[in-house]
Amino acid sequence: MPILAPLSIIIPTLNAAGALPATLDALLEGVWEGLVRQVVISDGGPEDETFRIAEAAGAEWVVGAPGRGGQIARGVAVTQTPWVMILHADTVLDEGWTEAVSSAFAAPDMAHHFELAFDARGVMPGLVAGWANWRARVLGLPYGDQGLLIHRDLLDAVGGVPDLPLMEDVSLARALKGRHRQMRVRAVTSAAKFERDGWVRRGARNLILLARYFAGADPVKLAKAYRR
Repeated sequence: MPILAPLSIIIPTLNAAGALPATLDALLEGVWEGLVRQVVISDGGPEDETFRIAEAAGAEWVVGAPGRGGQIARGVAVTQTPWVMILHADTVLDEGWTEAVSSAFAAPDMAHHFELAFDARGVMPGLVAGWANWRARVLGLPYGDQGLLIHRDLLDAVGGVPDLPLMEDVSLARALKGRHRQMRVRAVTSAAKFERDGWVRRGARNLILLARYFAGADPVKLAKAYRR
């Protein structure tokens, strides 16, 4: 009997046609290495070419109400593997990521994330990425743009992915209570929002939203503020 690939990858999308092809291309390494059994695109309402891109790549398609937490949860629900990896649609894994993921399989009691980098050069991208990696490593607060590799048993044990429109990654990180490990390979994410809003302004805005969430603010209101 052939050994089935152990990993499913869930990508929540919302009008992600521009970024998704590069993300999917990087995942082919996992297919070639016999690591990836499923890629699930969980869309929040198709208004662009995302479905056609997913279909051409052979990915499974799930669609429902927008909201990243709910989209991820719906994607996880259709997977059939012991391990799942949650990845944003504008995040491209560096070559060699399969080796790091394969090594992480030896620690199913831990949740694993990648090192964040941006697809931009300069001092500010390095500082923002460095802060994010320090926060994840020392404070145990990786964000969704660093990806998340987790065994289904551990995910189920902490209650699954919370159905929140924003901060689902922070909520899940807190539920995992420090059971985090950083893999030594980069997840290169889009710098578009930072370049549009300004690195300092966007970074400060994200910190304010995080502080409001910790203070008990409604994630629905925070999501609206985040999208402005």
